[in-house]
Order: sequence, then structure tokens, then C-alpha cells
Amino acid sequence: MHRSIPCRRWCALLAALLLPFVAAASSVSPNNIVHLIENAQDIVVGTVTTVHDDIDARGVPYTEVMLEVGETLRGVPSEVVVFRQFGLLQPRKLANGRTLYATRPQGWPEWRSGERVLLFLTPPASQTGLRTTVGLAQGKFTIIGNRLQAADGEGVLFDRVAVTTSLLDESDRRLLENATDNYDANAFVAFVRRAVDQRWIETGSLRHATP
Repeated sequence: MHRSIPCRRWCALLAALLLPFVAAASSVSPNNIVHLIENAQDIVVGTVTTVHDDIDARGVPYTEVMLEVGETLRGVPSEVVVFRQFGLLQPRKLANGRTLYATRPQGWPEWRSGERVLLFLTPPASQTGLRTTVGLAQGKFTIIGNRLQAADGEGVLFDRVAVTTSLLDESDRRLLENATDNYDANAFVAFVRRAVDQRWIETGSLRHATP
């Protein structure tokens, strides 16, 4: 049984939970590929196996996502990744008769069992352990066939980006030159894989373009 939380305390808790994610997402909007890579603790390709919501012992509502990992591009390799994102899937009736409406905030990623995805995951929050994707929905890509779809139809992943051209192959050049919301998934993942493995961000080979 989950105890109810007084409105004033709940509002303060909600603000504390959302602030780090909102600050990260709004620092530069929309996020390009440099932001996504440099702010991701883990970058994985995999298939969502289960999605469920609950309320933890402190009264914090969450959605838990389990991912069967096909490839780890950054982070500790693992066959499964499980993380909790803030918010319920649907409003929930509490034992005291009240309804908790703390569902997924607008602009945060949605999750469906069976979908194949590329995720740029934030570090877990220090107090709650909650996490989501970098730039919220911007850091989640759905893979259908060999097409990789960006959230909200964004075609700005390579806007304001500079890269050392000698590092690029032909498929990389096509990615950078043809901004879209529907990418070749193999080419995009290969680009991210090499950017991480060869430390393009850290060495300045992949960077924000100067105005």
C-alpha cells in the first residue's frame, strides 16, 4: 500500500525530480549528434522487452523499461539494460481513494514492448536513480527495418556540427549532407560507433561548429 503525499510536498518533490532533466534538455534545443554523444553515459542498440509502471517506497512514480541489448556502443557491455524513467503510464488510483496523475511529462520518450531502438542514456539521477534519454525524446531512435527514425521528425542531428573530414567515409558524408528524419540505421550506428571508439568528441574531431 502506498501512502499518500501531501500536495505541497509532492509539488516540491516533483520539481526536484524534473529539474536536472529539464535543464539538460533545454540547454540547447534541439540537440544535435554532438550533444547526444557527449552527454550520454550509455549508448545502446536493442529491443524493448517489457514496460511497466509503479510507485517506489518514497512515493515516486516511475516507468521501468527492460531492454535486450544487441550492441553496446558506450558503457559496460550487458545483455540486458533496465532503467526507470519518471512518471506513470496511466493515472493510478491510490489506496486512499485519490488518483495520482503523475504520468510521463510531455516531450519525454514513450516505450513499447517489441520496438527496436537506439538509445543515448543519461547517467542515473543521484537521489532517485531515475534516468531517461539525452534531450528527452530526442535521445531515443526507433529502428524499423533498416530505417532509423528520429523523434518528432527532427532533421537537425547534424546541424551546427563540424567534423574532421579525413575521418569520414562515403556513408558518413551522406549522413552529414542529407539531413532527414529517416536515416539508414546501419550507417548511423556505424557513425556513432566510430565516433565513440575513436574518441572523436574528446579529441575535437567531432564538435560544435563555430558561428
